[in-house]
Amino acid sequence: MAQNPYPHPILAREGWPFIALTGVVALVTTAWWEAGSLPFWALFLFVVQFFRDPARPIPDTPRAVLSPADGRIVAIEATTDPWRECPALKVSVFMNVFNVHSNRSPVDGTVLNRWYHPGKFLNAALDKASVENERNALHFKTDDGHELTCVQVAGLIARRILCTVEPGQHLARGERYGFIRFGSRVDLYLPPESQVCVTIGEKVKATSTILALLPEAPEKP
Repeated sequence: MAQNPYPHPILAREGWPFIALTGVVALVTTAWWEAGSLPFWALFLFVVQFFRDPARPIPDTPRAVLSPADGRIVAIEATTDPWRECPALKVSVFMNVFNVHSNRSPVDGTVLNRWYHPGKFLNAALDKASVENERNALHFKTDDGHELTCVQVAGLIARRILCTVEPGQHLARGERYGFIRFGSRVDLYLPPESQVCVTIGEKVKATSTILALLPEAPEKP
């Protein structure tokens, strides 16, 4: 297992304003009406757990594609990558509001392209969310030459996709690249010959779960 490539705060920076706001509201309500403050403390605790951002061990298994998100596997299928328009193996992770929502790089590689598409806010567990919801896609080229697409998909409650990387940037596996607020999904479009290591319904953790193994490195011309 490798060390994590960046320092983790206990709570994601994206959540600090929300945590501060709900904490202040709970404190003020307690000062004025202690019994009536319980719902506000419950909201504060929910926000704190939602924005937790724990460090994770990073497998150093060769050719591994790590889970970019916490959640549950909802799709494994041969399909067409809608972004690169090529055959692909799709693996999808659905995040509910109790999962960690920090998104991490699935591979060691360079971001070749970044695409954003506005859309709806359907339940992210539904398959049509992959093509109808608001989404942000990163096109990776791994250090050994494979190409894949990692897509952040907004959900029924999620209304903000955050992505902190741009084309040309190199990411190490497990490195944090974004966050989706309040329930969502991440789709991976892998080379068709990839070997899947998870099953439908399986719970996975960002960075520490291996979703698939890429094929052997393509031969250089």
